[in-house]
Amino acid sequence: MKKCGKAKQEENNEEIRILYTLSAMIAEEFYTFEKNIKIIEQLDFAFAKGKLSIELDAISPQVNTERHIRIKAGRHPLIDKTVCVPLDFEMKDGIRGILITGPNTGGKTVAIKTIGLFSIMTQCGLHIPCTEANICMNNQVLCDIGDGQEISENLSTFSAHIENILGILGKVNHESMVILDELGSGTDPTEGMGIGIAILEELKKKNCIFIVTTHFPEIKTYAEKTEGVVNARMAFDKQTLKPLYKLEVGKAGESCALYIASKLGMPEAMIKRAYEESYGKTDMQELGIVFSEENKKSNWFKGAPKIQKKQEHKEKANIEDLFNIGDCVTVYPEEKIAIVCKKANEKGEVLVQQQKDKKLINHKRLKLKIPASQLYPEDYDFSIIFDTVENRKKRHQMGKKHQADMQIDIDAF
Repeated sequence: MKKCGKAKQEENNEEIRILYTLSAMIAEEFYTFEKNIKIIEQLDFAFAKGKLSIELDAISPQVNTERHIRIKAGRHPLIDKTVCVPLDFEMKDGIRGILITGPNTGGKTVAIKTIGLFSIMTQCGLHIPCTEANICMNNQVLCDIGDGQEISENLSTFSAHIENILGILGKVNHESMVILDELGSGTDPTEGMGIGIAILEELKKKNCIFIVTTHFPEIKTYAEKTEGVVNARMAFDKQTLKPLYKLEVGKAGESCALYIASKLGMPEAMIKRAYEESYGKTDMQELGIVFSEENKKSNWFKGAPKIQKKQEHKEKANIEDLFNIGDCVTVYPEEKIAIVCKKANEKGEVLVQQQKDKKLINHKRLKLKIPASQLYPEDYDFSIIFDTVENRKKRHQMGKKHQADMQIDIDAF
């Protein structure tokens, strides 16, 4: 035994010596290994970019520092290229801001996301999915897109937008790109419009590139009157109510809310009321709305279902019958196997045995794995499993004759 112990110690010492030797050899070539890792990372990144370029059918864009952008037949990388409508976009020299308007679901948000994403991809050295592109360099791309409502932080939609935009205004400069979606939304329209124009004025003072979507007609008017800012719109087919997903720079679009509502069946009386409240007049000829017979009906409301109280109530299952003595069950969340010793009590607790320990477990934590009927023969004496040897002997003796001084210790359960 002593020789075996000595041999084992010598073996351990030899392993330690070999490991120390190998570690020392690697340490001597540390800088070589470090350089190799960096080269492998660069190669892996280059191959990943190449693979992505092939998958997206992308091209290498031209890059400029003159603050102009041109994209031809651009496709958002996350949209299937077989169904994506290509985007044509151009921001010429001298133009710093573009305001995109148009109906909901018309593709405004996808358009500005595509432009912003192409700028970031280009500066990361990635190819972009389009047929031709000339992208300007930006020191930062700052965005406010989506609904930032957060109950836990007491932020409404409007306050979340304003908080984000103020952060953008605090760090933007003439080499930045800013993308804002639904400018001035989420609050009183009049005040939202005013705040929107104030934000655009501040962005213009910063001399940055900014691309903004909005529905406010006053903001469209601001773009028409302001040098360096132009309108753009997403094309929309009024007959089919389908967006064409084509961006037309230089033209202001319409939200078409009343037109769309009429096409979707809103009654003529409601449309007229909405038009009167919106524009202060009743003549709607300029909208070009032709009301169908369904729109003209006054009894369009079809009624609503009534709340009916449920009369019958299902009887609750008897908890005592859920598990039988001898059932093999799984105890959650530990997922340990146990055997049922006693049926559920009035509290729904089942006595189970895990190895030598007995525990009361709530029935909701138990799941039947194998019923007792498949594990034991009929009339099986479960005391063989759950009772101690001493208790079984005492029960046997008491079964033969009365034992005055004999006691059987029963578990507290």
